[in-house]
Amino acid sequence: MGKKLTLILLSSAVFCGICLSSCKCRNHNAIEEEIQKDTIYPLGFLTDTLDIVSGTVKGGETFNGLMTRLGMTPEDSYRLFLACDSVFEVKKLRAGNDYDAYYTKDSLDAQLQYVVYDNDKVHRTVFQCFDSLAVWTADRPVSVRKRTADVTIRTSLWNDMLAAGASPLLILKLSDIYAWTVDFFGLREEDRFRAFYSETVCEGEIISVDTVYFGIYSRGEKELYSIMFDQGDGGNLYWNEKGESMRKAFLKAPLKFNRISSGFSYSRKHPVTGRVRPHTGVDYAAPTGTPVMSIGDGTVISRKNEGAGGNVVRIRHNSVYTTAYQHLSKFAAGLKVGQRVRQGEVIGYVGSTGSSTGPHLDFRVWQNGSPINPLKLESPSEEPIKEENKAALDSVFRYYLKQFQGQSAPVPEQ
Repeated sequence: MGKKLTLILLSSAVFCGICLSSCKCRNHNAIEEEIQKDTIYPLGFLTDTLDIVSGTVKGGETFNGLMTRLGMTPEDSYRLFLACDSVFEVKKLRAGNDYDAYYTKDSLDAQLQYVVYDNDKVHRTVFQCFDSLAVWTADRPVSVRKRTADVTIRTSLWNDMLAAGASPLLILKLSDIYAWTVDFFGLREEDRFRAFYSETVCEGEIISVDTVYFGIYSRGEKELYSIMFDQGDGGNLYWNEKGESMRKAFLKAPLKFNRISSGFSYSRKHPVTGRVRPHTGVDYAAPTGTPVMSIGDGTVISRKNEGAGGNVVRIRHNSVYTTAYQHLSKFAAGLKVGQRVRQGEVIGYVGSTGSSTGPHLDFRVWQNGSPINPLKLESPSEEPIKEENKAALDSVFRYYLKQFQGQSAPVPEQ
């Protein structure tokens, strides 16, 4: 009789537990349905009914490791892994990225319901961690806005861009557009940049600067214009007011340098030997390992150690111009003689090999076999805009110029 009574009591307890659990689920669902009537949940589930715990992915942590740490069983974690399929590539889980884990509001036995993983500032992936496991994306809303910037150099382009209320990301776009005509490491006080551009914003944060439609760089009375005009041929997008391409045959400099430590001279005292001899190049001081780029398209004609010059790469660009890059710490992986390289392609890294007192790049240019000062190299433009597009380009140019001058003008057609 005692055993039967115990069994009856246990059965009743289990039955009550099931009923309570069932009631709890029904109440929870009822709450969710009630909230859902008036609230939109961008993540795809009712966040108000759950507790949230935020964290970051640990170094070396796998997808299964993260999910089990947050409360899933290894079996369910593996099933969720399989459910990711084409929605989320688990190999791209990155240490340091943020996540939000959502749990039931139960202080005694909180159960993991959802994990929201930040792929980046815009893209998120939601993992449903209970019942029918599921995975979906829930990107943050973004907006694109057009802005103008007017920045005069006082201290540095970065600081002055911030002071003018513009994103420093604009610097990267401007440096790409003016890479052939403006030395961004030789900017002077009172130099001025003006631009009309678009940027993408997410929850008040500037995510990217997308397109620069028009730019003006001023130094004194000299102004360099850049106009975006797409000819629809997949080629160049930026032109000056004359229809000349903003792209040139050669970059202004082959690397991002700290300063010019020695200029072009026919009578320089060598810092190592002490002898007075010609230095027909420009020395750019930069940290060891700084990438060195070819200033233009060309063919590698030499890649070797040349003694006093250290590791040297020589490139023939055409029948007129040849360049050399000396004292490299190492050559770019796979670089070999006879290889065709493109403008801006990394061909080596700054070092101090050969006869050198510190890390720098000794950069040299020859024109028709004679050395010339790289800083005075006149770089020809690429092919100009098509003749049939000149009038349209002029219309775009005048429209934006009047906008900066505070005048009204009809919107141009492209």
